[in-house]
Amino acid sequence: MIIRIIKYVLISFGCFYLILLSLCFTPLPFRAWYGLSSKKAGIHRPPDCIIVLGGGGMPSETGLMRIWYAAKLANHFQFAKVIIALPGNARDSFSSVYLMKKELIHRGISSDRILIEDSGTNTRSQALLIFQMIKKINQPIAIVTSPEHLYRAILSFQKIGFLSVDGLPAFDNTIESDITFVDSRLGGRKWLPDLGKNITARYQFWTQLRYEELIMREFFAIAYYWAKGWI
Repeated sequence: MIIRIIKYVLISFGCFYLILLSLCFTPLPFRAWYGLSSKKAGIHRPPDCIIVLGGGGMPSETGLMRIWYAAKLANHFQFAKVIIALPGNARDSFSSVYLMKKELIHRGISSDRILIEDSGTNTRSQALLIFQMIKKINQPIAIVTSPEHLYRAILSFQKIGFLSVDGLPAFDNTIESDITFVDSRLGGRKWLPDLGKNITARYQFWTQLRYEELIMREFFAIAYYWAKGWI
């Protein structure tokens, strides 16, 4: 009986992963990721405070992308304060939170506009600590974070009590150039298939696989936050 149950479980998981791999040859993972990313996105009013939620370390893809968008937003709304939320030692010149502040200054944001929240270790705790810093539920705020994280972040801040919460997703951009090539012009072994013009096999499949990973992780996080009453 137990062996039969294990067998059915393994078959179910196998079928599930085959479906996921098959979807990577379609644009559906991107559409699901983009839909989640844009559901709460938009700057609908001038923010009094721009909150950039730290991702990885500095430098990292998430850290640099979020700082780039936060600086762009802060340079547009020049009277807004900027809060960097990332755990670490803000006085340590080698820490990621310190380097995020340094990067903002490098991009034209005055240091007297920048505040640091370096104790929160997840979105919920960051929202609670920033609420204690601002203490004005009707103050317009704008959150800058990775696209798939924005929906949960905005709901978390709204749950704390903020009434006017906007969000800017830190989307990356693809290159505009034609990246196809002709195998025969580059030499090498002739028996391998020519993938020079097959963008799906070279890039799109792996990109869609990455989108699946992001949205599955985020869906689990959203479910956990909902179950905890944090959103």
